[in-house]
Amino acid sequence: MRFIISLAFKNLMRYKRRTVITAVAIAVGLMMYIFVDSLLLGAEYESMRNLRWYETSSARIMHTDYREDRRLMPLDVSIEDPYSIISQLEQAGYKAAPRIMFAADLILHSEDFGEDGNMAAQVTAVDPNLDNSVFRFADTLVEGRFCEPGTNEVVIGSWFAEDIGAEPGYWITLVTRGNGGFYEAMDMQIVGIVDCPNPNVNRTLLMVPIDTISDYLAMEGNATEINIALPESEDSGKAVERIQDMIDPTGKSLVAVSWEELAHDYIALAEAKRGGTGMILFLVFIIAAVGISNTMLMAIFERIRELGMMRALGMNDRDIQWAFMVEAGGIGLLGSTAGVLLGVLMNLYLTVKGINFGRFMRDMDMGYRIQSSITGVWSLGTIVTAFFFGTILSMAVAYIPTRRALKMDIPSCLRHR
Repeated sequence: MRFIISLAFKNLMRYKRRTVITAVAIAVGLMMYIFVDSLLLGAEYESMRNLRWYETSSARIMHTDYREDRRLMPLDVSIEDPYSIISQLEQAGYKAAPRIMFAADLILHSEDFGEDGNMAAQVTAVDPNLDNSVFRFADTLVEGRFCEPGTNEVVIGSWFAEDIGAEPGYWITLVTRGNGGFYEAMDMQIVGIVDCPNPNVNRTLLMVPIDTISDYLAMEGNATEINIALPESEDSGKAVERIQDMIDPTGKSLVAVSWEELAHDYIALAEAKRGGTGMILFLVFIIAAVGISNTMLMAIFERIRELGMMRALGMNDRDIQWAFMVEAGGIGLLGSTAGVLLGVLMNLYLTVKGINFGRFMRDMDMGYRIQSSITGVWSLGTIVTAFFFGTILSMAVAYIPTRRALKMDIPSCLRHR
């Protein structure tokens, strides 16, 4: 075996150009594999985080009957006396805030917007004193200020504001149906614009004070949901079970759900995207494999005469095959080492700086909850897989042409050109 390894090493040095070309092909393929995998994992991780921070919270309490119809945002099935539940949650160490979600027609006036118009909108009524303890809007304000309790004020998402041409100081009218079916019109002044990392929120957000909306819509202090912030390290499933036992062990009136259930559609989409990601990475593997295979096939068929000479000198077929495979493995090892090092360097930049896709995210919805910059994620499994893949694949693609060449008799090998 020592002789075979020594022979393979000498051949690597003898065919330097071929060694370098093949190693570069392997390195580029594996570098791209590590880079793409890190980018897509980072997009998925950041999307999940932005869902919790700006859209769903970590967990939510709803009326049991509201749970199935929450997309319709009914007001007649709500949580009574939400602040007593919030006080109970705070004593258990959880931060919580009430919200009222409802649909409305948004009416724009020509005095501010240049022309009259209307559109459907989803409105979020929040407690200005508690909401930022659960969600992360505190540092997202780009113009104006947040709305204050008891006022007819509204804060709007940045992309929404850009689409309708809104600025702080403009007035809008919200027309909706209150609790009981009556129609209510509310004149609201835009006082602030927020720009958060979640594009879905930037496109749709209309945030108003919950006490003002409670009076307008006859909610009598009720809320449609109570959102809860959980520590990043806490298991949301177990936390939801504890919260459920705390507020309503039977689940007949109130139900606690995790963000995974609230974002069920997105998670299903993410799983579908993960399948697509697997295809992309598979294609990267195929590109690398084709590059390695092509170079190794050419190298071996160019050396059939050398192979025949080795057989004529008495070297058995098994040792010859191992010599070529070890040589190919050496090239794979060089390429894999270089590819992993380059991939780690690219991933280091990706995890620190990220890549700005803001131009694409603004004009089209890719499904990810990412507004602009995507940062990478370290994946030790991917790096290890890439390293061993390059080495093992090189040896595997050398096996087939070598075995085929060994089926030729010695005179045919020596006459081969």
